[in-house]
Amino acid sequence: MAAIFILGIVLLGASVMIVVRALTGPSAAAETVDRIGRYGFLGTSERGDGEGRDAWFSRLASSIGEALAKRFTWFREDELRLRLLQAGMYSTTPARLLGYQLITAVGLLCLWVWLGAVAGYGTFALALGAAVLVVIGWLLPAGYVWARKRERYQEIEYSMPEMIDLLVVTVEAGVSLAGSMRIASRELTGPLGEELRLTLQEQNLGLSVRNALENLAMRADTGGMRIFVRGIIQGETLGMSIGQVMRNLALEMRKRRKAAAEERAQKAPIKMIFPLVFLIFPAMFIVLLVPALLNIANYFK
Repeated sequence: MAAIFILGIVLLGASVMIVVRALTGPSAAAETVDRIGRYGFLGTSERGDGEGRDAWFSRLASSIGEALAKRFTWFREDELRLRLLQAGMYSTTPARLLGYQLITAVGLLCLWVWLGAVAGYGTFALALGAAVLVVIGWLLPAGYVWARKRERYQEIEYSMPEMIDLLVVTVEAGVSLAGSMRIASRELTGPLGEELRLTLQEQNLGLSVRNALENLAMRADTGGMRIFVRGIIQGETLGMSIGQVMRNLALEMRKRRKAAAEERAQKAPIKMIFPLVFLIFPAMFIVLLVPALLNIANYFK
């Protein structure tokens, strides 16, 4: 029985790892930069989309997702594509994500039915476990996308002050806004650098600066990015000095970072209560009181 349970856990972990690897691909950041490079901006990559060890699994998920999307009227491709863009998963299509959800749900269902049949579970336990695992399997890929989006937004928000400082220096040195953004995109790494490179690539392909910045704010929908894009657009519309706008934005970003740090510091004591009460205090009570209780018990004997 123990061997069967261990085998089931291993198979469950393997299925989850396959789905996670298929979602991430070889490297989401590398694929993003390579895709920009194939359009002519700072790149010489020749790798095509869909290549790699997991290409067959991605094509299978895409086929399944496309078949489901044609039958379900509630499937909103635009909203799902926006969420994937916000998570930095540019090579994953909405239909492919839908296919991953179905594959994960069916895989967990089959695994549970097999384990339940081997272990001799009753009909009610099998049905209840199957319903729970189907829901978990369906929500697991979407939850991964949400977690990826949240982590990416935190990195973008944390990197905003450095980007604004770099833009201030280059703009006041006489470089245009587009040139400053190009320099910043070369210097910055991580999600913010990727978004800047995508914004510049949209401008190279003929999109106006205003529309490219609005798309940037839509993909990286954080408080700092909204303030940055709004300030640039208003400065361009009203004819204000970009250097002064950048200085004001830099000051605002520093204030936001300081406020975020203070907020985290104030939350720390509350978060420490749970490990103290449930982990540290019980261990201390056991170490301090158990010997005294044993001595008292021996004394009365």
